[in-house]
Amino acid sequence: MITLRGALSTIIVLICVTSNIIAQALLDRRISIDVTNQRFSDVLKLISSRGNFYFSYNSSIIARDSLISISASNRPVKQVLDQLLGNQYQWQQSNNYIILRKAPLTAPVMIASATPSAEKLYTVTGFVLNGETGEKVGNVTIYEKERLVSTMSDDKGFFKIRLKSRYSTASLTISREMFEDTTVVIQPKYNQQVTIVMTPVVASGPIVTISPVDNELPDTIVVKPPTEPFAAASLSKEEINRVEKTRWGKRLLSAKQNIQSINLKKFFADRTFQVSLTPGLSTHGKLSAQVVNNFSVNMVGGYTAGVSGVELAGAFNINKKDVKYMQAAGALNVTGGSVTGVQLAGFHNHVLGNVDGVQASGFSNYVKGNVTGVQASSFHNHVSGSLKGIQASNFSNFIKGNLVGIQVSNFYNICYDSVFGVQAATIANFAHEQVSGMQASVIANIAHQELNGVQIATIFNYAKKLRGVQIGLINVSDTSAGYSIGLVNIVFKGIHKLMFSTNEVIDYNVAFKTGNKKLYSILLGGYSERKDTASFYTFGYGLGHEFSIGKMFSINPEFTTQTLHQGNWDNTNIMNKLHLQFNLKLGKFVTLFAGPSFTMYFSDVKKGASTIPPPLPNSYHTFDLWDNNVKGWFGWNAGIGFF
Repeated sequence: MITLRGALSTIIVLICVTSNIIAQALLDRRISIDVTNQRFSDVLKLISSRGNFYFSYNSSIIARDSLISISASNRPVKQVLDQLLGNQYQWQQSNNYIILRKAPLTAPVMIASATPSAEKLYTVTGFVLNGETGEKVGNVTIYEKERLVSTMSDDKGFFKIRLKSRYSTASLTISREMFEDTTVVIQPKYNQQVTIVMTPVVASGPIVTISPVDNELPDTIVVKPPTEPFAAASLSKEEINRVEKTRWGKRLLSAKQNIQSINLKKFFADRTFQVSLTPGLSTHGKLSAQVVNNFSVNMVGGYTAGVSGVELAGAFNINKKDVKYMQAAGALNVTGGSVTGVQLAGFHNHVLGNVDGVQASGFSNYVKGNVTGVQASSFHNHVSGSLKGIQASNFSNFIKGNLVGIQVSNFYNICYDSVFGVQAATIANFAHEQVSGMQASVIANIAHQELNGVQIATIFNYAKKLRGVQIGLINVSDTSAGYSIGLVNIVFKGIHKLMFSTNEVIDYNVAFKTGNKKLYSILLGGYSERKDTASFYTFGYGLGHEFSIGKMFSINPEFTTQTLHQGNWDNTNIMNKLHLQFNLKLGKFVTLFAGPSFTMYFSDVKKGASTIPPPLPNSYHTFDLWDNNVKGWFGWNAGIGFF
């Protein structure tokens, strides 16, 4: 074991020594080069080929039209790089790679002209510079974290900020998108001018790798996709600046407030209370959007980081992050995070996170995430996620995710996923996936996938896969293992039969049966001629059930009710029949059937009237049921069916 450990130690030492030797060997390699007014990338390609190593750099740090002249004879690579790059670039060796970076300016902050201030406030002025290019940087936020005082540099990089003299220490933090945050300590109680240097983050350009080849032509430049750090920076910008990009944020917030929100995405503070007149005119000044308050009052409107307590506004509240416990506004609430508690608005609530509690408005509500609780409005509610609880409006409701609870409106409800509960509307209900519960409306219900429950509508019900009950005038499904109760019941993959028959009363009958074996509907009509009385027509409706006995036989109990018409509507003649049909299948599309029946016949025609009920053959015995207007008898039915 001791020998093995010693061997491992020796191997590690040899690897380290070898790496150092290789690195030193690369820098000590001697090359010769003599070029005049050549492109920088071409010169790097030539050096890479002569020295047999790789260059790697971000394409944004070298201008495309940058021309270089250099002459070196039999010099080490290190000296050639120092001569070529000067103080504008930094280079670092990693194995057989030379990595190039833009060299930053030397001083992060320079202070000049410091004079004591006899007033209660002292002034700090100055410029903000790009640490790589030396250019002046505009739209930079300069702020003092403890006192919540801030300003922004103009297009020429100039800024001016006033601080209170009573504090013994002071520091300024400088923030801007795509630059690293910089904090500088300044001399308190002195008017002073400062120059502050900011360091850019990794640029967005692609990475260029130059490899050595036998010839000296720069034809092997490899361009790679942008690196991960830049993608992460873009994502962070999108997440932080969400509330400012809403239609309400664009209308109520200025461009400078939008820029400052992006610059200060890493800075947030907590305070007990704040009062504001409008966004930016606040007890927290221009930094009100970076402060989470326990108690917030906005006379007209306010723009804060969030609330952990109570927030009230005469017109509107805009919060970048979460709102907790209680928020009320005369017109509008816009929340970039989530709401926990109660949110009330006279017109509209707009939440980009989740809602856990109660959200109510005089017109509409919008939640990008999920809702757990109650969402109520006078016109429309919208949830892009799922809802657990109650959603109620006077006009319409929309849920993109699942509904677990109740959705009720006076016009229509839409759930674009599944419903586990109740949808109730005056006009229509729609569920894009399955329904486990109830849909009830005056006009129509649609379950685009499976229904495990009940659909009740005056006009129309649809479920792709029915495993419950449909009650309506027209019921439609693709497949059915449930019950459809209505005038027209259509199951596309169920029973569709056209039947022709005769019985003891009506000579010619035709019926259309649709549904499934559990329950199918019957639309029927008929015609009879009588020598001793007028001919009559009949039409009616019925329900039936099929008991299968093997592949060829089945028994179908059915109930039908028919109106008999003899040329006028002065009298009522209703015939109700109970059938017991025995069916024999002769193939896939043909069925013979026959069976007994029992009839209950009602007629309000009185003796001596000119119109009499349709007669039966003399061989049939009738008997009174309940009174003289209701007759009963036993009969028969036989016929052939197709499909």
